[in-house]
Amino acid sequence: MYKGISKTDRIILILNNVLLVMLVICVLVPLIYVVAASFTKPNALLNSGLTINPADWTLEGYKKVFSDPEMLIGFRNSVFYAVAFSFISVILTLFAAYPLSIENFVGRKTLMTIFVITMFFNGGLIPTYLVVKNLNMLDSVWAILLPGAINVWNLILARTYFQGIPKELREASIVDGSSDTQYFFKILLPLCKPIIAVLVLYQFVAQWNSYFDAMIYLKNTNLEPLQIVLRSILVQNQTTLNIGSDAASTAQLQQIAQMIKYSSIVVSSLPLIIMYPFFQKYFEEGILVGSIKG
Repeated sequence: MYKGISKTDRIILILNNVLLVMLVICVLVPLIYVVAASFTKPNALLNSGLTINPADWTLEGYKKVFSDPEMLIGFRNSVFYAVAFSFISVILTLFAAYPLSIENFVGRKTLMTIFVITMFFNGGLIPTYLVVKNLNMLDSVWAILLPGAINVWNLILARTYFQGIPKELREASIVDGSSDTQYFFKILLPLCKPIIAVLVLYQFVAQWNSYFDAMIYLKNTNLEPLQIVLRSILVQNQTTLNIGSDAASTAQLQQIAQMIKYSSIVVSSLPLIIMYPFFQKYFEEGILVGSIKG
């Protein structure tokens, strides 16, 4: 397996493989536990842990999750927010990155400097809240979709990817009579599938896991994303446990809380698990080219 390489390189490869195996175990063990626990009866899980006995398996947690109207509304909202936010963010990022990748674009360095500064400094929570409020976006979907739609790191990745495309391609299109708009949409974008896939995946995952903006800007429960609904359910269950009237009811409520907790974690992770394989073939190419070339 390690023939033809030096002893030092062999040791480094062995150590790297051991480290990777340890990292995989650290990721897989909690994941397997959560999935298995979501199908295990709470009393069996609390008393004896995970079990392979079919008599201790149940779908009650998933039934409670999918029968909860708030959970379904939150799931629908999260899908909408993640998809819409990814679309808006990727479109704006590509529109901003393209002119910044052209060497003769006037003010390119100044604009890039301003963008980079925002990576290290921002207005803070209160000024951002006031901006959202003054724009009449409070308690609306735009409060989730528009603030933060441009991520400077993603902008740098897209700009660097554009810079890696041969300049002769744009020059040839101009000679053939194409405008910058025609070149961007008809020639450049079809070549940018890897970086687009990376940007979509980044923004989708970020928005799917986001809850703070919704907690600050939204009051209407019908607009709350899944993460806020999960937080509310778990907090309410914990509160109910704390004020339980007797030991029997407390134990029963604790079992219900356990079922909902593990099942909701699995349900909230499904879109990301389903989505990643479709983007995997573009992911490595996009992230490597976008971060190295330029």
